Amino acid sequence: MTTPDGRNDFDFVFGAWEVSHRRLVDMLDPECDVWETFSGTSRAEPVLDGIGNVDRLWVPATPGGPPLEGFTLRLFEPDAGTWRIWWSSTTRPGRLDPPVEGRFVDGVGRFDTEDVIDGVAIGVRFGWRDTATPCPRWDQQFSFDGGRTWRTTWTMDHTRSAA
Repeated sequence: MTTPDGRNDFDFVFGAWEVSHRRLVDMLDPECDVWETFSGTSRAEPVLDGIGNVDRLWVPATPGGPPLEGFTLRLFEPDAGTWRIWWSSTTRPGRLDPPVEGRFVDGVGRFDTEDVIDGVAIGVRFGWRDTATPCPRWDQQFSFDGGRTWRTTWTMDHTRSAA
């Protein structure tokens, strides 16, 4: 059953996906304008009686680099109508990033936090759009100036997989 409080906002992501990635080569350099592209797969499923979900991402090879495996945990807090999203990957073993927090408004998800990566203090924003289409898009943005401006550092275009 769908409820209006937001707990079903991520239901669109359940299942298997082919994922097309576009990522800045050096996401921590605000001047970098060199992009790399690569492909992978992901699979998402609900947990905790639907109040959360998990997904796993697999990339067999990144350009000039090793394979990538990532893990996302999303948990919904009904009283606040807020999602928290944690990320971990093989690119930084043993680290669970601080959660981005937010919600969907008019079909667009926005989730923010502050982080320090390799000594660089940044704002981090995850976004979801086109979730009612066959090809939802996730993007990541960084702010190097306290949130005054945001720069896209990574996008993932999802296409439903038959797997």
